[in-house]
Amino acid sequence: MISLLTIMLALSAMTPADARQLLPSSLPAFQSGRAPSTAGDISGMYSFLREGEFVQLTVDEGRLSGYISRFGDSDSDKGQIVDQFFDKASIQGDRLNFNTKVVHGIWFDFSGAISTAAGKKPGEEGYRVIKGTLVQHVTDANGGEKAMQRQVDFKSFPADLSQP
Repeated sequence: MISLLTIMLALSAMTPADARQLLPSSLPAFQSGRAPSTAGDISGMYSFLREGEFVQLTVDEGRLSGYISRFGDSDSDKGQIVDQFFDKASIQGDRLNFNTKVVHGIWFDFSGAISTAAGKKPGEEGYRVIKGTLVQHVTDANGGEKAMQRQVDFKSFPADLSQP
């Protein structure tokens, strides 16, 4: 039987539409992160900077945790999947903040808000959107730091990737 980790690794390298086509109909429905327990539960997977990258958010008893899964950019990890877990994270109402642990001299800071998209239904791709400021910090071999800031929109993955 295929493990959930194997499925997640394979799915992280493709679009949600591609993933839906590849999942056998005999598999139980794959939930993004975990199924929302209430309309206000933001736990799940969201797009990140490039196709095949994502942010996983989990809210448990009011505490935010998660990680970023992205493709490496440095010579040592170029094209490989790099998971960067949150070092610190907080959520208050619709506002959320997190910073990741350093991996290969790179870490991220994010500050923004989450909302629902008009015209979308719960469980649909892009139903929730996280908008805010993402700062990517890069440390070079000499210990110097460069920070790149940008405005981002992270869209939720569909709740059930096995349905077209």
